[in-house]
Amino acid sequence: MSNPLALIGRGATYVALSLAAFVSVFPFFWMVIGSTNTNADLIRGKATPGDALWRNIEVFFTSADLPRVVFNSFFIAGVGTVLTLLVSSLAGYGFEVFRSRTRERVFAVMLLMLSVPFAALMIPLFILMANLKLMNSYQAIILPSVASIFIIFYFRQATKAFPHELRDAARIDGLKEWQIFLFVYMPVMRSTYAAATIIVFMTHWNNYLWPLIVLQTNDMKTLPLVVATLSQGYTPDFAVVMVGSIFATLPTLIIFFLLQRRFVEGMLGAVK
Repeated sequence: MSNPLALIGRGATYVALSLAAFVSVFPFFWMVIGSTNTNADLIRGKATPGDALWRNIEVFFTSADLPRVVFNSFFIAGVGTVLTLLVSSLAGYGFEVFRSRTRERVFAVMLLMLSVPFAALMIPLFILMANLKLMNSYQAIILPSVASIFIIFYFRQATKAFPHELRDAARIDGLKEWQIFLFVYMPVMRSTYAAATIIVFMTHWNNYLWPLIVLQTNDMKTLPLVVATLSQGYTPDFAVVMVGSIFATLPTLIIFFLLQRRFVEGMLGAVK
């Protein structure tokens, strides 16, 4: 016979998880429902599907040069993700594999820099980009985030589980260090790369504050900036904002579901 206290505890756990799931899913549900209604219905709190979806999509597509905006977002997120993964994984690999007297001190200083808010870095970064003549360019968005301290830390921690016997065997076979990194380390750590890809892509895709500062023309704007613009003014059409939010959310959802299994393995530190 089952323990009544255990049953009560299990029931309470399921109730708590159900509430947490509802709280997590409801904003997306409201976003989808809102995109099918008119602005007036949305303001009144209508929670059932409407018939204004295609009208809202049409307004959203005519509100900006959407193909150009989507290209900007994918280019910045794609190139930024690749460069961040390459540079940060190299740094994380180097911090763990190569030993020196000052290694831990340098790494500690880097971790300390995580406590510095981005707001404190905006003005120096702005001045730097202006002096380099990089304002209103892709480079101004991508370059400051290429060396991510958090991703370096993540790769260093993951590298602790990397079998160093493989590296020693590769050295015996005559491979140079860059060949070991490319042909041994990267394939073995693919789950870590998958998890980092999701984190970095979402960071680049959802980046708002820094692009708002350095991107000064409409042809360089990204999707988050366009969606934010739709909600400005005296009479914003929130139904159109919901459509824009769906378009801005879909790429990150697709990336996550494609790499979901690898993401879980990478967060757990799986090495294969």
